[in-house]
Amino acid sequence: MGNKIASFGEVMMRLQVPGHELLSQASSLNYSFSGTGVNVAAALSHLGHDTYLVSTIPDNPVGDAAISSLHRLGIKSSFINRNGASIGMYFLENGFGARPSRVTYSNRLESSFNQAPAAIYDFEQISKYVDIVHFCGITLAMNDAIRSQIKSFAKTAKQNGCLVVFDCNYRPSLWGESGYEKARAHYEDMLHLADIVFMNEKDALFTLGMQTKEKEREKQLKELLPAIADQYKIPIIAGTHRTIHVNQIHSLRGFLYKNNSFTYSKEMSFSVLDRIGSGDAFASAIIHRELKGYSNQKMADFAVSAAVLAHTITGDSPLLSEKDIIQAMGKGIRDVER
Repeated sequence: MGNKIASFGEVMMRLQVPGHELLSQASSLNYSFSGTGVNVAAALSHLGHDTYLVSTIPDNPVGDAAISSLHRLGIKSSFINRNGASIGMYFLENGFGARPSRVTYSNRLESSFNQAPAAIYDFEQISKYVDIVHFCGITLAMNDAIRSQIKSFAKTAKQNGCLVVFDCNYRPSLWGESGYEKARAHYEDMLHLADIVFMNEKDALFTLGMQTKEKEREKQLKELLPAIADQYKIPIIAGTHRTIHVNQIHSLRGFLYKNNSFTYSKEMSFSVLDRIGSGDAFASAIIHRELKGYSNQKMADFAVSAAVLAHTITGDSPLLSEKDIIQAMGKGIRDVER
Protein backbone atom coordinates (compact mmCIF):
# COMPACT_ATOMS: atom_id res chain seq x y z
CA MET A 1 0.00 0.00 0.00
CA GLY A 2 0.95 3.65 -0.24
CA ASN A 3 1.12 6.35 2.38
CA LYS A 4 -1.31 6.77 5.28
CA ILE A 5 -3.47 9.83 4.61
CA ALA A 6 -6.05 11.40 6.93
CA SER A 7 -8.63 13.96 5.90
CA PHE A 8 -10.42 16.16 8.44
CA GLY A 9 -13.95 17.11 7.50
CA GLU A 10 -17.68 16.66 7.60
CA VAL A 11 -19.61 13.79 6.06
CA MET A 12 -22.63 15.24 4.28
CA MET A 13 -25.74 13.70 2.84
CA ARG A 14 -26.14 14.67 -0.82
CA LEU A 15 -29.78 14.79 -1.91
CA GLN A 16 -29.91 14.98 -5.71
CA VAL A 17 -32.91 15.91 -7.81
CA PRO A 18 -33.34 13.31 -10.61
CA GLY A 19 -32.50 14.42 -14.13
CA HIS A 20 -32.63 18.17 -14.67
CA GLU A 21 -35.72 19.02 -12.66
CA LEU A 22 -35.88 21.87 -10.19
CA LEU A 23 -36.24 21.06 -6.52
CA SER A 24 -39.73 22.55 -6.67
CA GLN A 25 -40.67 20.09 -9.44
CA ALA A 26 -39.23 16.87 -8.03
CA SER A 27 -41.17 14.26 -6.07
CA SER A 28 -38.14 12.11 -5.19
CA LEU A 29 -34.48 12.54 -4.30
CA ASN A 30 -31.45 10.25 -4.59
CA TYR A 31 -29.18 10.29 -1.56
CA SER A 32 -25.49 9.54 -1.10
CA PHE A 33 -22.74 10.65 1.28
CA SER A 34 -19.89 12.98 0.44
CA GLY A 35 -17.84 15.98 1.53
CA THR A 36 -14.43 17.27 0.49
CA GLY A 37 -12.63 15.06 2.98
CA VAL A 38 -14.64 12.04 1.85
CA ASN A 39 -13.92 12.76 -1.81
CA VAL A 40 -10.18 13.19 -1.32
CA ALA A 41 -9.90 10.09 0.87
CA ALA A 42 -11.93 8.02 -1.61
CA ALA A 43 -9.85 9.16 -4.58
CA LEU A 44 -6.54 8.46 -2.83
CA SER A 45 -7.80 5.06 -1.68
CA HIS A 46 -8.46 4.13 -5.31
CA LEU A 47 -4.94 5.32 -6.14
CA GLY A 48 -3.47 2.81 -3.70
CA HIS A 49 -3.14 4.64 -0.37
CA ASP A 50 -4.46 3.89 3.13
CA THR A 51 -7.00 6.64 3.79
CA TYR A 52 -8.79 7.69 6.94
CA LEU A 53 -11.50 10.24 7.65
CA VAL A 54 -11.27 12.22 10.89
CA SER A 55 -14.83 13.24 11.64
CA THR A 56 -17.90 12.89 13.85
CA ILE A 57 -20.99 11.12 12.54
CA PRO A 58 -24.40 10.80 14.24
CA ASP A 59 -24.96 7.78 16.41
CA ASN A 60 -28.11 6.56 14.66
CA PRO A 61 -29.16 4.63 11.50
CA VAL A 62 -28.25 7.61 9.27
CA GLY A 63 -24.74 7.48 10.72
CA ASP A 64 -24.65 3.71 10.14
CA ALA A 65 -25.51 4.29 6.48
CA ALA A 66 -22.77 6.91 6.21
CA ILE A 67 -20.17 4.55 7.67
CA SER A 68 -21.23 1.81 5.24
CA SER A 69 -20.86 4.23 2.36
CA LEU A 70 -17.35 5.26 3.48
CA HIS A 71 -16.27 1.62 3.70
CA ARG A 72 -17.53 0.99 0.15
CA LEU A 73 -15.38 3.93 -0.97
CA GLY A 74 -12.31 2.31 0.60
CA ILE A 75 -12.08 4.79 3.51
CA LYS A 76 -11.13 3.47 6.96
CA SER A 77 -13.24 4.66 9.89
CA SER A 78 -10.74 4.18 12.75
CA PHE A 79 -10.72 7.91 13.56
CA ILE A 80 -14.46 8.56 13.19
CA ASN A 81 -16.44 9.34 16.34
CA ARG A 82 -20.12 8.51 16.78
CA ASN A 83 -21.88 11.33 18.62
CA GLY A 84 -25.06 13.41 18.30
CA ALA A 85 -28.02 12.87 16.00
CA SER A 86 -27.71 15.19 12.96
CA ILE A 87 -25.91 15.13 9.64
CA GLY A 88 -25.35 18.09 7.33
CA MET A 89 -27.19 17.91 4.03
CA TYR A 90 -27.17 19.61 0.68
CA PHE A 91 -29.64 19.53 -2.18
CA LEU A 92 -28.25 19.39 -5.73
CA GLU A 93 -30.19 20.57 -8.78
CA ASN A 94 -28.47 19.72 -12.07
CA GLY A 95 -28.07 22.67 -14.40
CA PHE A 96 -28.79 22.64 -18.10
CA GLY A 97 -27.83 25.11 -20.83
CA ALA A 98 -27.92 28.66 -19.47
CA ARG A 99 -29.12 27.47 -16.03
CA PRO A 100 -26.22 26.48 -13.76
CA SER A 101 -26.32 23.67 -11.25
CA ARG A 102 -27.37 24.80 -7.78
CA VAL A 103 -26.40 23.59 -4.30
CA THR A 104 -28.54 24.43 -1.27
CA TYR A 105 -27.13 23.58 2.16
CA SER A 106 -29.28 22.47 5.09
CA ASN A 107 -28.62 21.61 8.74
CA ARG A 108 -24.89 22.37 8.53
CA LEU A 109 -24.36 24.19 11.81
CA GLU A 110 -26.41 21.66 13.83
CA SER A 111 -24.60 18.60 12.48
CA SER A 112 -22.77 16.16 14.74
CA PHE A 113 -19.47 17.20 13.17
CA ASN A 114 -19.97 20.92 13.66
CA GLN A 115 -21.18 20.49 17.23
CA ALA A 116 -18.47 18.02 18.29
CA PRO A 117 -16.22 19.11 21.20
CA ALA A 118 -12.48 19.30 20.53
CA ALA A 119 -11.81 16.73 23.27
CA ILE A 120 -13.46 14.05 21.13
CA TYR A 121 -10.38 13.91 18.85
CA ASP A 122 -6.89 12.67 19.70
CA PHE A 123 -4.95 14.73 17.17
CA GLU A 124 -1.60 13.70 18.68
CA GLN A 125 -2.30 9.98 18.22
CA ILE A 126 -3.59 10.46 14.67
CA SER A 127 -0.62 12.65 13.68
CA LYS A 128 1.84 10.00 14.89
CA TYR A 129 0.06 7.31 12.86
CA VAL A 130 -0.45 8.99 9.46
CA ASP A 131 1.93 10.64 6.99
CA ILE A 132 -0.32 13.31 5.45
CA VAL A 133 -3.26 15.35 6.72
CA HIS A 134 -5.70 17.13 4.39
CA PHE A 135 -7.80 20.19 5.33
CA CYS A 136 -10.35 22.26 3.43
CA GLY A 137 -11.61 25.84 3.46
CA ILE A 138 -15.22 24.63 3.44
CA THR A 139 -14.67 23.11 6.88
CA LEU A 140 -12.84 26.25 7.97
CA ALA A 141 -16.01 28.26 7.26
CA MET A 142 -18.20 26.46 9.79
CA ASN A 143 -17.68 28.03 13.23
CA ASP A 144 -15.00 29.17 15.68
CA ALA A 145 -14.87 25.79 17.43
CA ILE A 146 -14.18 23.96 14.17
CA ARG A 147 -11.61 26.57 13.14
CA SER A 148 -9.82 26.00 16.44
CA GLN A 149 -9.88 22.22 15.86
CA ILE A 150 -8.48 22.55 12.34
CA LYS A 151 -5.60 24.76 13.45
CA SER A 152 -4.83 22.55 16.44
CA PHE A 153 -4.79 19.45 14.22
CA ALA A 154 -2.65 21.14 11.55
CA LYS A 155 -0.11 22.36 14.13
CA THR A 156 0.07 18.94 15.78
CA ALA A 157 0.45 17.24 12.40
CA LYS A 158 3.25 19.62 11.44
CA GLN A 159 5.06 19.03 14.75
CA ASN A 160 4.90 15.28 14.15
CA GLY A 161 6.41 15.54 10.67
CA CYS A 162 3.24 15.09 8.63
CA LEU A 163 2.76 16.72 5.26
CA VAL A 164 -0.02 19.31 5.64
CA VAL A 165 -2.34 19.88 2.66
CA PHE A 166 -4.80 22.79 2.50
CA ASP A 167 -7.41 23.36 -0.21
CA CYS A 168 -8.65 26.97 -0.06
CA ASN A 169 -12.14 26.11 -1.38
CA TYR A 170 -13.66 29.47 -0.44
CA ARG A 171 -17.49 29.38 -0.53
CA PRO A 172 -19.20 32.83 -0.29
CA SER A 173 -22.50 31.33 0.89
CA LEU A 174 -20.81 29.77 3.93
CA TRP A 175 -18.91 32.85 5.13
CA GLY A 176 -21.82 35.26 4.66
CA GLU A 177 -21.64 39.06 4.53
CA SER A 178 -18.09 40.50 4.51
CA GLY A 179 -16.94 36.91 4.16
CA TYR A 180 -13.52 37.64 2.70
CA GLU A 181 -12.63 39.83 5.67
CA LYS A 182 -13.90 37.19 8.12
CA ALA A 183 -11.95 34.44 6.41
CA ARG A 184 -8.63 36.20 5.78
CA ALA A 185 -6.86 35.68 9.12
CA HIS A 186 -7.93 32.04 9.29
CA TYR A 187 -6.67 31.37 5.77
CA GLU A 188 -3.38 33.05 6.60
CA ASP A 189 -2.98 30.81 9.65
CA MET A 190 -3.51 27.71 7.51
CA LEU A 191 -1.14 28.88 4.76
CA HIS A 192 1.65 29.27 7.32
CA LEU A 193 1.24 25.58 8.19
CA ALA A 194 0.69 24.10 4.72
CA ASP A 195 3.13 22.21 2.49
CA ILE A 196 0.75 21.78 -0.46
CA VAL A 197 -1.93 24.40 -1.19
CA PHE A 198 -4.72 24.39 -3.76
CA MET A 199 -5.74 27.87 -4.85
CA ASN A 200 -5.79 30.28 -7.78
CA GLU A 201 -5.49 34.01 -8.40
CA LYS A 202 -9.04 34.67 -7.15
CA ASP A 203 -8.09 33.34 -3.72
CA ALA A 204 -5.09 35.67 -3.71
CA LEU A 205 -7.08 38.70 -4.80
CA PHE A 206 -10.19 38.30 -2.71
CA THR A 207 -9.53 36.00 0.24
CA LEU A 208 -6.01 37.30 0.91
CA GLY A 209 -6.71 40.84 -0.31
CA MET A 210 -3.66 41.04 -2.59
CA GLN A 211 -3.45 43.55 -5.43
CA THR A 212 -2.20 43.52 -9.01
CA LYS A 213 -2.51 45.76 -12.04
CA GLU A 214 -2.73 42.76 -14.34
CA LYS A 215 -6.15 42.04 -15.90
CA GLU A 216 -5.65 38.59 -17.46
CA ARG A 217 -5.97 35.69 -15.01
CA GLU A 218 -2.80 33.92 -16.15
CA LYS A 219 -0.73 37.09 -15.68
CA GLN A 220 -2.36 37.62 -12.27
CA LEU A 221 -1.48 34.04 -11.36
CA LYS A 222 2.17 34.48 -12.39
CA GLU A 223 2.50 37.62 -10.28
CA LEU A 224 0.60 36.59 -7.16
CA LEU A 225 1.36 32.92 -6.53
CA PRO A 226 5.16 33.27 -6.27
CA ALA A 227 4.61 36.05 -3.72
CA ILE A 228 2.33 33.77 -1.68
CA ALA A 229 4.74 30.84 -1.89
CA ASP A 230 7.57 33.09 -0.69
CA GLN A 231 5.62 34.80 2.10
CA TYR A 232 4.15 31.62 3.60
CA LYS A 233 7.03 29.26 2.66
CA ILE A 234 4.77 26.93 0.66
CA PRO A 235 6.67 24.37 -1.47
CA ILE A 236 3.77 23.54 -3.82
CA ILE A 237 0.74 25.53 -5.00
CA ALA A 238 -1.61 24.06 -7.62
CA GLY A 239 -5.02 24.71 -9.12
CA THR A 240 -7.08 24.91 -12.28
CA HIS A 241 -8.53 27.42 -14.72
CA ARG A 242 -11.95 26.56 -16.12
CA THR A 243 -13.65 27.98 -19.22
CA ILE A 244 -17.35 27.29 -19.77
CA HIS A 245 -18.54 27.20 -23.36
CA VAL A 246 -21.99 26.73 -24.88
CA ASN A 247 -23.74 23.34 -24.97
CA GLN A 248 -22.40 22.20 -21.57
CA ILE A 249 -18.82 22.00 -22.87
CA HIS A 250 -16.11 22.97 -20.37
CA SER A 251 -12.35 23.36 -20.77
CA LEU A 252 -9.90 22.80 -17.93
CA ARG A 253 -6.21 23.57 -17.59
CA GLY A 254 -4.16 22.73 -14.53
CA PHE A 255 -1.20 24.66 -13.17
CA LEU A 256 1.53 23.87 -10.66
CA TYR A 257 3.97 26.24 -8.96
CA LYS A 258 6.92 24.31 -7.55
CA ASN A 259 10.66 25.00 -7.27
CA ASN A 260 10.10 28.66 -8.23
CA SER A 261 8.59 27.83 -11.61
CA PHE A 262 5.18 27.29 -13.20
CA THR A 263 4.10 24.19 -15.07
CA TYR A 264 0.86 24.06 -17.06
CA SER A 265 -1.06 21.01 -18.16
CA LYS A 266 -2.52 20.63 -21.60
CA GLU A 267 -6.03 22.11 -21.83
CA MET A 268 -8.78 19.52 -22.06
CA SER A 269 -12.36 20.10 -23.30
CA PHE A 270 -15.21 17.82 -22.29
CA SER A 271 -18.93 17.41 -21.62
CA VAL A 272 -20.15 17.55 -18.02
CA LEU A 273 -22.21 14.81 -16.42
CA ASP A 274 -21.58 15.70 -12.75
CA ARG A 275 -19.27 18.58 -11.81
CA ILE A 276 -19.29 18.24 -7.99
CA GLY A 277 -16.04 16.75 -6.69
CA SER A 278 -13.87 17.44 -9.73
CA GLY A 279 -11.63 19.81 -7.76
CA ASP A 280 -11.12 17.07 -5.17
CA ALA A 281 -10.07 14.69 -7.96
CA PHE A 282 -7.47 17.22 -9.12
CA ALA A 283 -6.15 17.74 -5.58
CA SER A 284 -5.95 14.01 -4.91
CA ALA A 285 -4.04 13.40 -8.13
CA ILE A 286 -1.49 16.12 -7.29
CA ILE A 287 -0.95 14.61 -3.83
CA HIS A 288 -0.58 11.11 -5.31
CA ARG A 289 1.89 12.12 -7.99
CA GLU A 290 3.96 14.23 -5.58
CA LEU A 291 4.28 11.19 -3.31
CA LYS A 292 5.33 9.13 -6.33
CA GLY A 293 8.04 11.65 -7.24
CA TYR A 294 6.88 12.35 -10.79
CA SER A 295 8.02 15.32 -12.86
CA ASN A 296 6.06 18.56 -12.66
CA GLN A 297 4.71 18.17 -16.20
CA LYS A 298 3.52 14.62 -15.64
CA MET A 299 1.96 15.67 -12.34
CA ALA A 300 0.00 18.56 -13.92
CA ASP A 301 -1.21 16.47 -16.88
CA PHE A 302 -2.18 13.55 -14.63
CA ALA A 303 -4.13 15.82 -12.26
CA VAL A 304 -6.13 17.64 -14.92
CA SER A 305 -6.97 14.31 -16.57
CA ALA A 306 -8.24 13.03 -13.22
CA ALA A 307 -10.40 16.15 -12.84
CA VAL A 308 -11.82 15.78 -16.35
CA LEU A 309 -12.69 12.11 -15.77
CA ALA A 310 -14.40 13.02 -12.49
CA HIS A 311 -16.90 15.07 -14.52
CA THR A 312 -17.99 11.83 -16.19
CA ILE A 313 -18.88 9.99 -12.96
CA THR A 314 -22.17 10.41 -11.11
CA GLY A 315 -21.62 11.35 -7.48
CA ASP A 316 -19.07 13.48 -5.68
CA SER A 317 -16.36 10.92 -4.95
CA PRO A 318 -13.80 10.23 -7.73
CA LEU A 319 -13.45 6.45 -8.16
CA LEU A 320 -10.57 6.29 -10.61
CA SER A 321 -7.56 4.02 -10.76
CA GLU A 322 -4.16 5.24 -11.87
CA LYS A 323 -4.59 3.18 -15.03
CA ASP A 324 -7.89 4.95 -15.85
CA ILE A 325 -6.25 8.36 -15.57
CA ILE A 326 -3.11 7.43 -17.53
CA GLN A 327 -5.26 6.06 -20.36
CA ALA A 328 -7.18 9.36 -20.48
CA MET A 329 -3.90 11.25 -20.63
CA GLY A 330 -2.62 9.27 -23.57
CA LYS A 331 -5.65 8.49 -25.67
CA GLY A 332 -8.44 10.92 -24.88
CA ILE A 333 -11.99 9.79 -25.68
CA ARG A 334 -12.15 6.20 -26.91
CA ASP A 335 -14.66 3.68 -28.17
CA VAL A 336 -15.93 0.82 -26.01
CA GLU A 337 -13.14 -1.04 -24.20
CA ARG A 338 -13.44 -4.74 -25.04
